[in-house]
Formats: sequence, C-alpha cells, structure tokens
Amino acid sequence: MAAAAAAAEEHTVPLLKKQYYENCPGCKVDEQKELKRGLPIREFLSIWTVVLCTGTHMVIFIVDSYFQIRDFNIAEKEEDIGYYAGYVGSSFMFGRALTSVFWGLVADRYGRKPLILLGTSSVVIFNTIFGLSVNFWMAVITRFLLGCLNGLLGPIKAYASEMFRAEHQALGLSTISTAWGIGLIIGPALGGFLAQPAEKYPTVVSKDSLFGRFPYLLPSLAISVFAVGVTIASFWLPETLHNHKENRAACDDSYDALETASGEGGSKEYDGNTVAIIEQKKQPANLLRNWPLMSSIMVYCIFSLHDMAYAEIFSLWAVSPRKLGGLGYSTQNVGEVLAVSGFGLLVFQLALYPYAERLLGPVMVCRIAGVLSIPLLASYPFLSKLSGFSLIVLLNCASVLKNLLSVSIVTGLFMLQNNAVQEQHQRGAANGIAMTAMSLFKAAGPAGGGSLFSWGETRQDATFLPGKW
Repeated sequence: MAAAAAAAEEHTVPLLKKQYYENCPGCKVDEQKELKRGLPIREFLSIWTVVLCTGTHMVIFIVDSYFQIRDFNIAEKEEDIGYYAGYVGSSFMFGRALTSVFWGLVADRYGRKPLILLGTSSVVIFNTIFGLSVNFWMAVITRFLLGCLNGLLGPIKAYASEMFRAEHQALGLSTISTAWGIGLIIGPALGGFLAQPAEKYPTVVSKDSLFGRFPYLLPSLAISVFAVGVTIASFWLPETLHNHKENRAACDDSYDALETASGEGGSKEYDGNTVAIIEQKKQPANLLRNWPLMSSIMVYCIFSLHDMAYAEIFSLWAVSPRKLGGLGYSTQNVGEVLAVSGFGLLVFQLALYPYAERLLGPVMVCRIAGVLSIPLLASYPFLSKLSGFSLIVLLNCASVLKNLLSVSIVTGLFMLQNNAVQEQHQRGAANGIAMTAMSLFKAAGPAGGGSLFSWGETRQDATFLPGKW
C-alpha cells in the first residue's frame, strides 16, 4: 500500500504542475515537448531556414558595395567610396533599431508566427526592389524600409527557447547563430558570384538583358526566391505563445506554494493566507532592472559594432587595389573565401560548439573567443604583403577562424539573454530591447567602418596607424 501511495504521489506531481489548456497553441507545443524525447530535427531545420533567409539578405550588398557605389557615381574620389557604402549598410540597422521593441511587444501579444511571416515576406518585396536600385538614395531608402519591417530575429530567439526542451536549447540557439553566421557569409558570397553577371558570364548574360541593365539584381532575386519558399513553409510552423489567461509560470508557482504549505511529502492543510498568496497575480519583472539581461545586451551591442565594422572593412579591403593597401581581389574571389568560411562554420557549430558550451559554459566560451580575436585581427594587415598560394591559404584560415569565434560569442550571448528572462510574455520584449540596442550599434558599424577605411586609405604614409592598420 505504501509503495502504491508513493507511486500515485509521483504521478500526481507532474499532473498538478503541468496543466495544459485546450485550444492553446503554446500548451500543444509544451505537451509535444514532453511526449517527444528525441532530437527535434524538423524544428531545427525550420528555424535554421528562417534565420538563414534573414541573414543572407542583410549583408548581400557588402562585397558588391564598392562597385555599386562606384556605379552610382556619387563618390568624387575612389577613396570616398567607403563612406557611402557604410551608409547603405547602416540604413537597414537604423530602421530595425526604430521598430525592434515594437515588434517584440507585438510578438508577446499576438504570437511569434505572424512576425516570422511578416519578416520573410518583407525580404521578398524590398530585397528585390533593392536589386533594382538605380541611385544611392533608392538603395538607402529600400534598405531602411526593409529594416523597419523585418523584426523577426528577436522573436525567433524567444521562439527557439520555447520550442525545444531544456537539454536541446543550447543546440537550438546555436542553430540560430549558425544560420545567422552562415547567412552573413552566403549573402556576400552570392553577391560575389552573381553580381555583374554580364561582365562575369558574357556568354550566358548579355548586356542588353534585364540582369545586364541591373547588374546587382540577380543575387537579390536569388535570395528573394528563397524567401518565397521560406514564407510558404512558415505557414505550417506551430505557434508557441500561450493564449489562455492563466500564466504557466504562475501555475508552477502555485504548485510550489502548495507543496511548501503542505510540507514535503505530507498532507497539511493550508489556510486562507496561503490561498491568497497562490491566487495573487504575479507582477511582471522590470526588464531594465534585470542585470543579467542588461549586461549580456551591453556585451552584445559592443560585439555587434565590432562584427559589422569587420564585415564592412574586410570586403572593402579585399576588393580595393594593392596601391591602397588592399588585396586587389574581384568579387568572385571574395565570394570563394566567404564560401569556405561558411562551410567551416557549419561544421564547427553543429559538431563542436554544443560540447564546448557544456564543458566551459557560455560565459567562458565568449571570453576565450573574445581574447583570441584580438591577435587574429591584428595579423590581417600582414596578409596584403603575401601573394599566390600562401595568401589564399592564410586568408581562408583567418576568415574561417574569425567567423568561428564571432558565432561562438553570439551563441553564448543568445543563451545568456534568453536564460535571464523566465516569463514567456516578456521574452519578445526582452529580445526587442536587445535588437534595438544592437541595431543602433550595428548601424554605427558599417558607417564607422567604411569611414575608418576611407580615412585609412588617405593616410598611406602616416607615422601613426598608416593605411590599412
């Protein structure tokens, strides 16, 4: 009898603690997580493709920006191209900074799925229009509008933390940062291979064709077609937001309060005061006073500034002429380097990062990656002194290693941010705050990086930080 009572009590606990509501999409997802113990491969692939769609369009212009700005005939001197290229990159981030908190609040109120559909649909429309840009201001305005309407990166992080079981959340957030990092590589790589097709593939594309008259449309159109497929597939994504009035966290707290009041393993009665405590609505925490969240956002902002400036400067430096301290690469050469980096990043994040995170923890991984980035970046100027096979090998190794370190830092910060917010109804807003702050810093990254690059090219013989330094 005692064994039977203990077994009954053991089965009573999860039933009391896990209450599922009918017709609630969030409860259905939670119930499926409890029933499905294996690795949710389909969910991983769904999130991976959505984030990849966002990452590829965001930086597709980076490799081509040098030649695109030159074709717009807005820069008076070749050394000024970096200034204008930085403004095109910053316009997207500035638009996203203005709307990220709003989209986070919308995601907390109406769900994550509508924001995913809106974000991928905006890529289809405005990314295609960007490829048709005929002047500098058209490119800037198109990127700005795309940034305003594409607010899915914040909600998708909350979506991943709610979609996966606790033991799979590190891999889920790693999937986001991996897809994001690969998108930041594939986008410029596509631009490098597909931009100016009439010049690169004259036997296939004529100068009088559509892609000959709009030399930067083909890579944009390729990503837009991919975004159409992702948008259609996203209609079948499950919603993870709970739509019932009772808060799931409150249900758990009520059970814990009952357990405390009754005594561990006992059956004591609880008085009216205990009932009042259980039924009292839990007040939402102030996100701005959540120090673990705010500190991780601060680090995220600083690193975002660094990462966007690096992406802008690397592509400009690689395609700029040797006389100005660059490598004299073509956009196709840069695309090949970025393609190699994308493959190395995919292997590392799927095979090695989850083990490193479990062994060291996200904070230590961020610290190690940040320290290793310093000597790596300091070695880049020496690469311009090389040529031939040695340049190809060392440049690819440096690019792969830099992207591995960057995505490791981003993944760790994603985990810290989501773990710092326990209430589901605040995760969208928390990620919106992070996206707003990060977007402001990322908006400064291309503009600051491009300006710094142009300033450096005018100081080839300076005694302090000359040229590419």
